Amino acid sequence: MTVYHFVGIKGTGMSSLAQILHDMNYEVQGSDFEKVYFTQKPLEDRGIRILAFSKDNIREGLTVIAGNAYPDTHEEIVEANRLGLPVIRYHRFLGDFMKKYTSVAITGSHGKTSTTGLLAHVMEGAEPTSYLIGDGSGKGAENNKYFVFEACEYRRHFLSYHPDYAIMTNIDFDHPDYFANIEDVFSAFQEMALQVKKGIIACGDDEHLQSIQAKVPVLFYGFGEENDFQARNIQKSTEGTTFDVLVRNTFFASFSIRGYGDHNVLNSLAVIALCHYENIDVSIIQERLLSFRGVKRRFTEKRLGNQILIDDYAHHPTEINATIEAARQKFPDREIVAIFQPHTFTRTQTFLDEFATSLSKADKVYLCDIFGSARENKGELSIADLQAKIANADLIKEDSTSILKDHENAVLIFMGAGDIQKFQDAYEKVLV
Repeated sequence: MTVYHFVGIKGTGMSSLAQILHDMNYEVQGSDFEKVYFTQKPLEDRGIRILAFSKDNIREGLTVIAGNAYPDTHEEIVEANRLGLPVIRYHRFLGDFMKKYTSVAITGSHGKTSTTGLLAHVMEGAEPTSYLIGDGSGKGAENNKYFVFEACEYRRHFLSYHPDYAIMTNIDFDHPDYFANIEDVFSAFQEMALQVKKGIIACGDDEHLQSIQAKVPVLFYGFGEENDFQARNIQKSTEGTTFDVLVRNTFFASFSIRGYGDHNVLNSLAVIALCHYENIDVSIIQERLLSFRGVKRRFTEKRLGNQILIDDYAHHPTEINATIEAARQKFPDREIVAIFQPHTFTRTQTFLDEFATSLSKADKVYLCDIFGSARENKGELSIADLQAKIANADLIKEDSTSILKDHENAVLIFMGAGDIQKFQDAYEKVLV
């Protein structure tokens, strides 16, 4: 029987895929750095072996799935090639895997993970569904009808996929270490759109997606009246959001979600549109939308004393805006404090002014040092360059988080795509 070895098994997509294959009764193991990542707990819960990187992990009989973060010169990949073992890149393996099912790719510059998690949760209520979510969650079943997965645009990896459906949430300039400009980003999504086999669900409020061309039907969703699926009569409260949905200007149904902010209404609309297209019963959609509890590291709340601590993956100005908006909807009477760790030097440099504008919407800002990536661990600017542009910003270190105690009854939002969790962990230890 095939034994799959994952090089970089703690990566968000890699961890999810390993869980899927394990659930489908394949033997799975993997290797990574010994540092603890939030993605490894579901692997450990399933009893999947996690090894430290070493060429000695590679032996005859393995099929190697290589994470996209690791080059061909990685010692395990070199050893696998020396032994003549199959070495398959993550995105190429996924492209072949999905062909067995009715596949739904969720892509976009923002909102992929939350929308993938929501769609998987809703569709599971109707049909057996396997899913791969970018928060390190995965589930596999041999008898599933649907396969719902997150499709990342970075380095055009999603062009390895030819899904039945695609949900496109938005197109924005990000990953400036790879994409040249917004036109370059659009060209990648346009190429992806031409590979979809049955239909595309796209946000019609996004000016770039309005121009997308496809060989299949494109259904648009959003707040604007020109969309096929529209959200109307939106009622926001501290308990969540309720809204009506019109399909081609005809009332369809009313829905309630526990999410906050306009972005969660849009994510829900995308899911409703896809499920409507697949003839899933409206009562199932309503019940599952309301019972969805969110995905990891997306507005994940914890109450400690009189403070609310929120862990969020927001690492782009657009996402920071959405997270702060959601916090103000749910906690309108509390001080909003942003603790932000920029992710990569190129992104920080490119969006320096936009980061300053979005973070300034918080009542107080604390900035952590810039988190470099495996591909880029230094740059010409420092966190002081961002601080200089924000009037209410101070710098913070792991050993100085006790200052956050001064913000009684506040909402503390720890935001970033690096290891911002260590700042929250350090603060929680201060409170003990």
